[in-house]
Amino acid sequence: MIEQYQVIIATSVFLITYIVIVSEKVHRTVAALVGAALVVLTGIIDPEKAVDAIDFNTIGLLVGMMIIVGITRHTGIFEFLAIKAAKSSQGEPLKIIAALSLVTAILSAFLDNVTTVLLIVPVTFAIARQLKITPLPFLIAEIMASNIGGTATLIGDPPNIMIGSATDLGFMDFVFNLTPIVLIIYVMTIPLLQFIFRKQLFAKEELKENIMRLNEREELKDPVLLRKSLLVLSLTILGFVLHQYVHLESSVIALSGATLLLLVTKEDPEHALQIVEWPVIFFFIGLFVVVGALEEVGVIEAVARWSLEMTGGNVLPTGILILWLSAVASAFVDNIPFVATMIPLIQDMGRIGGIADLNFLWWSLSLGACLGGNGTVIGASANVVVIGMAEKRGQYIGFIDFFKIAFPLMLMSIVISTVYLLFWYVFHTQTAMLVTFGTGIVMALFLRPVTVMLLKKRVRDNC
Repeated sequence: MIEQYQVIIATSVFLITYIVIVSEKVHRTVAALVGAALVVLTGIIDPEKAVDAIDFNTIGLLVGMMIIVGITRHTGIFEFLAIKAAKSSQGEPLKIIAALSLVTAILSAFLDNVTTVLLIVPVTFAIARQLKITPLPFLIAEIMASNIGGTATLIGDPPNIMIGSATDLGFMDFVFNLTPIVLIIYVMTIPLLQFIFRKQLFAKEELKENIMRLNEREELKDPVLLRKSLLVLSLTILGFVLHQYVHLESSVIALSGATLLLLVTKEDPEHALQIVEWPVIFFFIGLFVVVGALEEVGVIEAVARWSLEMTGGNVLPTGILILWLSAVASAFVDNIPFVATMIPLIQDMGRIGGIADLNFLWWSLSLGACLGGNGTVIGASANVVVIGMAEKRGQYIGFIDFFKIAFPLMLMSIVISTVYLLFWYVFHTQTAMLVTFGTGIVMALFLRPVTVMLLKKRVRDNC
């Protein structure tokens, strides 16, 4: 029988760890590892069960993709894409913000979104300097695009990686169920950002010509490495598409791709392993152990029972509750520890409530956690990374300044997600996706002329 003091200790360690992570007074990796050490040292969870609590599928997937992306970034392909997008916009700031956001969203869907912003932000500052305008609108748009794009696939955002690892959901399940609504949210968000920043996105014609003179091909440093990297990356993504059909874990696909890339490029393994963001990996490990301790003493099960009582065990209100709770919570705390806590909670809901199909709840958690990260500067790892890079370059982005713009747009995305989930629940077939997708296209077609009209008005006003 579990002693009461174990419940108190496990809960206290979890809450303190969470508070320290949010406060950022101590590095979040250190906080998670200290929390893990405490629950093991106090006997809340024994070492064997602590190891069992670690989701090695998530760890393997992250390590594999970090190695692949780390080697590929040496080719300069990401910088090439960013400059190419800016030039395709003819140096027009309003079009550039859309182009860079699109590149960021697409890359974030197939790569880690933190890595994506690390690659895009330096190019963004270079473009803003050429145009002699503030980089702030571009940076905020890229933060939001990275989190929106990352929501679309299994590998785009850590919360999705964790959900996929804990369930039988595969890469194509995420694509079929989340990509349609992500497209709708994207085409609603970026034009609104263009409208919000319309007065700051104005550049002289001679400065626009500076952008057109940039040579994107100069960024491609190693054509041979580029061909090998793109081939292996393509094979890896194909592996993700097929992994649930060939019954291979996503981590096996990622690590196999990383191994193949090391083989064909003859990259020094020591250097390749330095590419891996080990603080992130050990943050996950510590977190899994802390949450595992909560599960061991029955706290997760107790919360699951309370949640089911609150919603009457009905899947629909439970899913909507998870969506909004995840969104608001993820806006103010890092969505990774929140999702790590919610996964066993939802699993217990299924077991206790006898819910056979938990997919509705998983999509609710994914949309809430990934999109909720757009609410504040600390809502997701990509946000924190961009803010830090901007400050090093003299561009301060305040909490309130970001909040006033991003939080309402985040709430809009959750409202759209709520409508989508209602369709999904009612129809529970591809009809819901087709209806929602069609609605989004109609809204986007309506919004585009409205946006163009407003922009033309701004030009007339300036004249």
